[in-house]
Amino acid sequence: MTEGFPGKTFSTAWIRWLGYAFRMSPSGRVFRAFCVVALLLFGVGELRAQAGAGAAHGAFVAEGLGRGTVAVDGPWQFRAGDDLAWAAPGFDDSGWETIDVSRAWGDQGHWAYAGRAWYRRTIDFKDLSGAIEDVAVYVPDTSCAYEVYWNGRLIGRTDAMPAPTMINSSGAAVFRLGKPERGVLAFRASTEPMDSTSPGNQIGLVAVPRIGSTEAIGDLAARERAVLLRSRLLTIAQIVMYGQLSLLALVVWLRFRDRKVLFWMFAFLLSSTLWIALDQTLFPWLLNWPLIAGFYGPTFHSMEDVALWFLLLYLLDLDQYPTLVKWTKVLAWITLCSVIGDGLVFDMPHRGAHILLFEVLDALATLGFSAPAVFPFVLIALAFRKKMNPARKFVAIAAFLSDMYFVVHHTAVQGERFTRLTFGDRMMNPMFTIAGVEVSMPAVLSLLLVCAIVYALYEYMVEQGQRQGVMLQEYRNARAVQQVLIPENAPDIPGYAIQSVYKPYGEVGGDFFQVIPLADGSVLVVVGDVSGKGMPAAMLVSLLVGTLRTLAHYTRSPGAMMAAMNQRLIGRSNGGFTTCLVLRADPDGSLTMANAGHISPYLAGRELVLETGLPLGIVWSPAYAETTFKIAVGEQLTMVTDGVVEARDASGTLLGFERTTALSVESAEVVAEAAEGFGQDDDITVLTLTRVLRGRREASRDDDDVVQSHS
Repeated sequence: MTEGFPGKTFSTAWIRWLGYAFRMSPSGRVFRAFCVVALLLFGVGELRAQAGAGAAHGAFVAEGLGRGTVAVDGPWQFRAGDDLAWAAPGFDDSGWETIDVSRAWGDQGHWAYAGRAWYRRTIDFKDLSGAIEDVAVYVPDTSCAYEVYWNGRLIGRTDAMPAPTMINSSGAAVFRLGKPERGVLAFRASTEPMDSTSPGNQIGLVAVPRIGSTEAIGDLAARERAVLLRSRLLTIAQIVMYGQLSLLALVVWLRFRDRKVLFWMFAFLLSSTLWIALDQTLFPWLLNWPLIAGFYGPTFHSMEDVALWFLLLYLLDLDQYPTLVKWTKVLAWITLCSVIGDGLVFDMPHRGAHILLFEVLDALATLGFSAPAVFPFVLIALAFRKKMNPARKFVAIAAFLSDMYFVVHHTAVQGERFTRLTFGDRMMNPMFTIAGVEVSMPAVLSLLLVCAIVYALYEYMVEQGQRQGVMLQEYRNARAVQQVLIPENAPDIPGYAIQSVYKPYGEVGGDFFQVIPLADGSVLVVVGDVSGKGMPAAMLVSLLVGTLRTLAHYTRSPGAMMAAMNQRLIGRSNGGFTTCLVLRADPDGSLTMANAGHISPYLAGRELVLETGLPLGIVWSPAYAETTFKIAVGEQLTMVTDGVVEARDASGTLLGFERTTALSVESAEVVAEAAEGFGQDDDITVLTLTRVLRGRREASRDDDDVVQSHS
């Protein structure tokens, strides 16, 4: 029946119209002959239509079940909508349209339809062997959730009705029908509202059910499962390989925590493994957990993209650009927040009743994680502007191909149900099979990218190892220079006892001190701190110490010495600076000091107030002011570097000036150990000067003249 002509067929209406035209036409023979031919053609069409309708409404006869299973193919009765009364075997479905159950309903007049629909087919059994007492139906993978009814009785379902959120597919399933007797097999299909990437023609059963004995259907299901697993061998290999590589990357990263590239390698491989493992045909149980498949799946994929961005930053040597690193972090947060928001939109309750709101929110979230997808092209373009070794070129080309394929596919499937362009879906189909194993372009590009990243990471680690070897040798050289410049034992100075402790923070620090006896019986004591570490700091210290020892032959003035050292450092500090305290202690207990931005010394437990100039190496200064004090017999002068005051505990609290003042009456060793125990965060240098009676023998060097060095 056709809705435009109630009670009559489309062909009958046209025959009556031609008969009317024949009677009303003029007497021309040509026109009358045309009408006769048209009547004959429409008559034949009517007979064929009636024959087809009769075949469609007739029962499907299942023959030869004793020899295996039978495909229930041919036309099925179909109707969009939902009514449980349609499951009844006595329901008259002759007015329904017929449909090919092996094809999506979108290709058969219901493009982009989402919701519920029914399939019905009357089945009769013939030529049964007496051994068949029980029959079952096997339903391959489908593109919908569904319930199965046999003679009006619900015999099973793949999911609850309506279909759970995020689920529009079901794995292969077997349903027992019971005794082989005539009946009506009905499927109540359900799909969720379409999102921005949903195709308009891939929804419905899209599979031909097969009927047979319970044993035969069980064997069929096992064979089909084996064929499916074989076709997914490449996917299984990817899961195993990526999973093992991710564990290896995790172990190596835990060993070298400072190598951020190892962490992002682990994150990339782990997210790739989880994304590939969310294969609903390979792991049907995922269909029972729609949140995993629908929510975490896209999240894992976006995590894979973000990890790839950071890998490209390090492997392509782009992490030296702070702005680029900043934008990578910003886009990463935008992508992850958008994909999580999109998952929440899909999990929105009753979204079927708010289609417009769902589509708007879905479009906004999709834009949030789709726009940053082109960011790798920016990284790759910047990398090609630099000189790259073959490993970096390999990873750049592989990343470009992989990301380009994804961007083209993601763009192609957007709004597909409106454009009806389906090549985006075909991009994910297998290109060919090898011994039953499916090989797709995304799998090939993924393997290529992983191989490129592993190769580039290996070259990166080798390169970093070589750099580290060079730096280690540099530190050893700097350490050797430092050991020459920092005195191991304090000299004997009449009237004074000197103690010193030096604890570098790391291999080579920037602290230094010197104790230089002068010809008139006084002593010159210098404590300083060069900004920076390693060989550059060691070279500056050597320059300062050489200058200082030369000046000691020409002047006794701490201020003049400080001005000369400042002049030497102008233009040689590479943007750094040096704090310094120069002290001359005379035999009569007079102390003359000049200070260039250093921490003031402590005398008898109180901080001295000095006139302080700018640190050395910043600007030219003609002179540094001198301050004079007197130290009594038995009093102790304590000089420290900022590593003592700025010692920091686990909570971030500083040792501070008050605690340092309280400690300043202790020996140099006690002060240094207290700062180190509190939480060393920089080089620690402590030097004490105690006035004693002239002629009195100082304590032995083993007890008082302490020079310590911790690596």
